[in-house]
Amino acid sequence: MIGLVRALFGVLRWLGPERSSDLGGWLLRSVSPLIPVNRVAVANIRAAFPEKDEAEIRRIARGAWDNLGRTAAEYAHLGTLFDWDDRNPDAPSRVEVSGIDHFIALRDDARPGLIFSTHLANWELPAICAQVYGLDTTAVFRAPNDPAIASVVHEIRSGAMGGLAAAKQGAAFAMQNVLERDGHLGMLIDQHFTRGVVVPFMGRPALTNPIMGKFARRFECPVHGVRVIRLPGHRFRLELTPPLDLPRDAGGEIDVAGAMAMMTAVVEGWVREHPEQWLWMHRRWRPNMIRGPIPDLAALAEGTAPVFKAT
Repeated sequence: MIGLVRALFGVLRWLGPERSSDLGGWLLRSVSPLIPVNRVAVANIRAAFPEKDEAEIRRIARGAWDNLGRTAAEYAHLGTLFDWDDRNPDAPSRVEVSGIDHFIALRDDARPGLIFSTHLANWELPAICAQVYGLDTTAVFRAPNDPAIASVVHEIRSGAMGGLAAAKQGAAFAMQNVLERDGHLGMLIDQHFTRGVVVPFMGRPALTNPIMGKFARRFECPVHGVRVIRLPGHRFRLELTPPLDLPRDAGGEIDVAGAMAMMTAVVEGWVREHPEQWLWMHRRWRPNMIRGPIPDLAALAEGTAPVFKAT
């Protein structure tokens, strides 16, 4: 199986990044109505955007499958996909970066730092950008379920990115070690986490991994968000936000649940802006797994609207 997956990736490399992206997008877009999990995607979109009609909901779902197919095909080109040079920003490139000054500040401040992101467009690009610009960053990842695909994807990631930490038992200790040596940690925060804190997301309660909030509280380090936007013409834009001014408790320490709610509010704004580029196929909302009564969403959202520090 590993040989077959490598052969497939070889064909995609031969096709080039543009044609392989088009092929992957067309393939998943075409077969998506036949994929059972498409029902999850459509139901999620319908619940998140009750004001939209059925045609628009299905258009967003098809766009999400198109984006997933393109992202999968682009794994064959991760080593060459990022081609932007901040020293020559007007040169033709596949990628443009907004907020590169924040990347450089993180690199040079001799402090630990946290960077959260979401499954938008090609979500692997920020870790590659950090590697290109010498930002000591460890990306936390969840390996694909299929062992053959996981093996090949890990090979590709290892060659294009900096440090990698698999999201598994004991990963928290490895992540803490990164921050203790003044490194930086990047993590996708938009998936269900059974033992998480409840935050509002797209108008519904969602369980979210609190570890970024816990690390922010312990290390008092800057916390930035980064997203990728897929642009026309096989291009991308990376946007790194200024550091967030996270909410604090009565003792002056960062409030973990409030911090995760604020980070999630940033992600929600990104998803609402480009819903066709987000991973709707994931069962993000699982209210039956929330222990005890579901908190009031308005109370949860109070004081967690995104606030950024001046830089």
